[in-house]
Amino acid sequence: MAWGSSDSRAAGVLIAPALAGLILFIALPFVLAVGMSFTNLRLGSPLPLEFTGLRQYARVFADVSVQRAFLNNAVFALVVVPVQTALALLLALALNRRVRGMVVLRALFFLPVIFPMSLVAVVWILILAPGPEGMMNSLLSLLSFGHWQPRDFLHDAMWALPAIMLTSIWQGVGFQMVVLLAGLQAIPAQLYEAAAVDGAARWRQFRHVTLPQLRNPLIFVVVVTTILSFRVFDQVRIMTRGGPNDATTTAIFETVRSAFDRAQLAKAAAIAVVFFVVVLLLTLMQKRLLRQQPAPGISGTTERPSDATC
Repeated sequence: MAWGSSDSRAAGVLIAPALAGLILFIALPFVLAVGMSFTNLRLGSPLPLEFTGLRQYARVFADVSVQRAFLNNAVFALVVVPVQTALALLLALALNRRVRGMVVLRALFFLPVIFPMSLVAVVWILILAPGPEGMMNSLLSLLSFGHWQPRDFLHDAMWALPAIMLTSIWQGVGFQMVVLLAGLQAIPAQLYEAAAVDGAARWRQFRHVTLPQLRNPLIFVVVVTTILSFRVFDQVRIMTRGGPNDATTTAIFETVRSAFDRAQLAKAAAIAVVFFVVVLLLTLMQKRLLRQQPAPGISGTTERPSDATC
């Protein structure tokens, strides 16, 4: 298509705002961050700006707080991604029914996604309040017939990160549920009818019909959830401020803390660059390992194992 044609000009006009936004708010700040990471820039410092080479990156890799932040991010992703995906799949399967009131139930499960994380974090601070009067402690005490000892979840190094995980899963599972529910509703009914004629029970239908047809939605959910799990910040900032003893600090939280609490802009830029590279590599690995494929047709034919891509 020639650039001078009306279609190409219309396409250029349509993509121009999005392209300008990407350049101004993503590409340009990242280039500036890369540049700052090679300097000694500090907020309010009277020292002249100097080129320091890889000194900031050496500081980042030697900083115990930064190492703990990336470790917490990894643990957070390893727990939240499979748990949230599994819960979303179970909810989608449970809500994929044509009964009265199902639309209301779907809306209720999706409702937390609409709320800003700042509001969700405040609500969960109240739920996780210390002492026997806290809702979570009261519930666990009731379920354990009084044997549960009340805990201060958000100020206990062992429980703080799981509390952040629980908050994030509760707030985000509705989005993955909607994606998987749409995938379930797109599966042709003929596939289940053919499986039933062949004598396949519910579990075999789920394993050989539902899961193969949900491959692409599941890949999308896993990749998006992984990226979002590395972006966790709001709930950490509001609920624990990275504590206790850096038990809940994350890469983005450590970047913000270095830049604005400690005025170390150059170090914060170096953390951001390292974080970007890590997330980019993980995303590319996931994309390669979980490559999307055309869903099997109604005839049930699929690629042979030797021809299938991983």
